[in-house]
Amino acid sequence: MINVYSDSNQSALKYFKDTEANIQNVLIMTGNFNIKDNNYDSLFLFHSIHSDLLTDIMDSLDLFLSNPTNQVSTRYSDNANDSNSVIDLMFLRPNSLEIDNYTIHPDL
Repeated sequence: MINVYSDSNQSALKYFKDTEANIQNVLIMTGNFNIKDNNYDSLFLFHSIHSDLLTDIMDSLDLFLSNPTNQVSTRYSDNANDSNSVIDLMFLRPNSLEIDNYTIHPDL
């Protein structure tokens, strides 16, 4: 299991990309990747090149994006001019369907 926090400079993604780390047998990777993208956030209108890098990294680890049973925002803006968004993601190893059934509870 790996939990990731990638800051606004995408430091965690750069680490995974630039390091020849031999990570094997990862079942699940979760975290706040700080990447807004319309691939997993229907309220966000744009595509990010960082999302492409994230996808490449997950592919190299043989993980796929899991989808919650409910689609809700996972980041709530303090600024009324900014919209809420989805930035917390979960990636699973294929055939891990027994844990690919989760619900997100909004932080109210």
